Amino acid sequence: MKQYKLFALSASFVALMTTGCSDSFLEVEPPTQVTIEQYFNTEEHVYEALIAAYDPLQWPDYSMGQYNPVNMMSDIMADDIWVGGSDKNDNQFWHLMMNYEALPTNCMTGLWTVAYSGVKRSNDVLTYIGWAKANMTDESQKLYEAEARTLRAFYYNWLWKFWGNIPFYFENLTFPYIAEQINADEVYDRVVTDLEGVIAMNVLPMKASNSNLGRATKAMVYMLYAEMVMYQNDESRFATALNYMKEIISSGSYGLADDYPTIFAEEGEWSKESIFEINYKDDNAARSWSNPIYSGGTVLPRLISPNNWADGTAGRDNGWGFCPVRTETYAMYQEGDSRRDATCFNAAVNGSYNPRYQDTGFFLEKYIARSGYNADQIADADLNWNNNLRIYRYSETLLNAAELIVRGAGTGDAAGYLTQVRQRAGLTDNVSATVDNIIEERRLEFVGEGKRYWDLIRSGKAASTLVPDAYGYRTNSWSASKKYLPIPQGEIDAAQGTLTQNNY
Repeated sequence: MKQYKLFALSASFVALMTTGCSDSFLEVEPPTQVTIEQYFNTEEHVYEALIAAYDPLQWPDYSMGQYNPVNMMSDIMADDIWVGGSDKNDNQFWHLMMNYEALPTNCMTGLWTVAYSGVKRSNDVLTYIGWAKANMTDESQKLYEAEARTLRAFYYNWLWKFWGNIPFYFENLTFPYIAEQINADEVYDRVVTDLEGVIAMNVLPMKASNSNLGRATKAMVYMLYAEMVMYQNDESRFATALNYMKEIISSGSYGLADDYPTIFAEEGEWSKESIFEINYKDDNAARSWSNPIYSGGTVLPRLISPNNWADGTAGRDNGWGFCPVRTETYAMYQEGDSRRDATCFNAAVNGSYNPRYQDTGFFLEKYIARSGYNADQIADADLNWNNNLRIYRYSETLLNAAELIVRGAGTGDAAGYLTQVRQRAGLTDNVSATVDNIIEERRLEFVGEGKRYWDLIRSGKAASTLVPDAYGYRTNSWSASKKYLPIPQGEIDAAQGTLTQNNY
């Protein structure tokens, strides 16, 4: 049972949720007849809006009628994990994404809506700070502003990487609720420049206190900045990104967990390695199928665990058989690499289950359904597993620094950073610090964490790696025209001719 308080409490009543960038926002008349300007005129109520801006971080795994766990939505388009399920029509849009044939009418719509809901709520906070300025301390104004701008950048990062050329706004829309569509490079420039403004404010702590775990920190902003800069291959900002990685390293606030397999257990949440996680809990968790955006747990472990597993066997629980780990993924690890068994649960030798489509016998141990991990929920057990989603870990800081040094961003011990990650995994052989070796180390380190697909694209390896497989599951090859998903057709229709569809 978790001992820390979940920060992102459900606060739908204090922020109006958008269902799409081009749709009208839900209008709610406060039951007290107090206007929205009057309500959000105190620090306490602005803080409520800030909590609401954190809420959408929890929604992608299931909301808006779709399963969209962000780590899996990119990993199924890479080369470590299959889609699975009952057949290729089960969560069909996942299978279409995996084969680079997503359709505007059958694609990932839920994450689009979730991300824009987060953008809208973040913008709300910035507006409310202006209204409540006279009733807020200067310290709170600056802190809440920095958090809201960070969250907005985080949500736009999802949209930018998956869709690229998107409707963009830093102030919420008014009628007819249609935003300007800008190209991916301009999205990047606006968001990363705003992140630089957040960093210049210098108000976020390097690490959150125990009572604030899940809130934005300086280290989290640094990692988001480096992620975007490196994905864009923006060499003009490489040196700055490297300096931020070095600052995290030298701060002493973070370090590698001593034992890799513990990172993804409940006791490993918010360990010294954790820079940012999205909190989920089972303690009195009331998330339900009728209210999937209510605060609580996650459905991810149920999605990706062996189907018809004998409950309690090997300390694992039943699942729906999505996202089996590829046999080749298990085989890529050296003997003695502690990451192999901590990543790949071998169901075939640990118990009995119902093999489903694309079955390999291996399932993602990092987020597998563990017996008892939803024991304290009070609503729908499927939706209330308490596994936090790991977003940024200190090992990524080290590998970012190593890669940036090798790519000419500055000086430093790239080989030493790489060696630290490998030694923690139990490996003693020396590997030279090259871009190829670092990208491969990231693969070994981050299976199932939503990193691999983006690494293949930014390193130029996607076209040669993401090709038809020997099993007949992936029949298409990735190409530059497949970099961005199609914009959902409903958004195209609602935009009244102002949105241009991505080529796909």
